[in-house]
Amino acid sequence: MPEPLLPEAGAPPLSEPSDVASWRVTLPHTPAAVPIARALITTALLDLRVTADHDTAALLTAELVANAVAHTGGSAPIELVVKLRPAGCEVEVHDGDPAPLAGLERPEDTAYGAPAAGPVPETGSAGAAAGRRPAARRGLRLVRGLSSAAGCRPTAHGKAVWFTLPPLREPRLPRRP
Repeated sequence: MPEPLLPEAGAPPLSEPSDVASWRVTLPHTPAAVPIARALITTALLDLRVTADHDTAALLTAELVANAVAHTGGSAPIELVVKLRPAGCEVEVHDGDPAPLAGLERPEDTAYGAPAAGPVPETGSAGAAAGRRPAARRGLRLVRGLSSAAGCRPTAHGKAVWFTLPPLREPRLPRRP
């Protein structure tokens, strides 16, 4: 059973009602977390009765979990958080690396004075400087392109990389087996 969503230590109080429907699941910091996350996101969306595209949610969740496993050190677990929102759903992947992840925000996501991240860098990026192939950033472009919004925010124990998906125009919830 998923744990209730609680504010992180030192985080500002949640501005949403305490009855926000959500899931929080801890995943191992191993490649095995990716297929587990794909299965769990579908289960969470069904349980929360989210009408966003479940296939897109599974794909984008797998991308973020794979990124967290591949590009963060240590063995600290990864957390998957799924929240039902009036405008669809929000999925967060938490990891223990505090280094910010740039390249998810669109210029229109930063309309109120925050700097725009612009396109995902192909060369000269932090990933390239660390010896990672530029192709490793393609998953972030996928997340940015298929979600309605995406970004990264610091947490008390690292960072949370997130995306949102809008509800489908014609909701179609799959039947539970």
